[in-house]
Amino acid sequence: MIILYALGLIYSLRTVESPLTVEETGHVNAVSHWPLRTAIIVLGLSTVGVAFLSELLVGSVEPVVEALGISEFFIGIIFIPIIGNVAEHLVALQVALKNQMTLSVEIAIASSLQIALFVAPVLVFVSLLFGHHLTLTFDQFELLALIAGVMIAALVSADGESNWLEGAELLAIYIILGLAFFLLPVVM
Repeated sequence: MIILYALGLIYSLRTVESPLTVEETGHVNAVSHWPLRTAIIVLGLSTVGVAFLSELLVGSVEPVVEALGISEFFIGIIFIPIIGNVAEHLVALQVALKNQMTLSVEIAIASSLQIALFVAPVLVFVSLLFGHHLTLTFDQFELLALIAGVMIAALVSADGESNWLEGAELLAIYIILGLAFFLLPVVM
């Protein structure tokens, strides 16, 4: 999966004209405001900051579970992804408000692909280093939700266009799945 992710990045950056790689004028956007060294330092500091904040977020899950009576599973599958990707959600929303729906959908799908093809497999390998074996084993409901999510995203993006109604439908589906995961008893 990690290799597929890398190949997909290479393909999209080198061969596919998309809102992420080409300006409206047709010229590749190669404007850089920071020197490479500065960009790497800022990226490193950002990574350390995100890791620190992630630890705080994960540490606050247990008190929330006890106080509100919500399962850790529900928090992990609904709230943590929303909070963790809030920056991408805001950018997708901003470009959607500028009527750049193709870019908005591409941001959302690219984010999902990054998690599915890169982050999840890396976490499986990292978990081995810490002695906690993380597997990508899903129960029937989780697998059904995953398949439905992929199919719905494919159907929405298949025509290459999007509108506010499709966005509302996607939000409704997310809320329905969220309620289903909330009401579903977790078997450990």
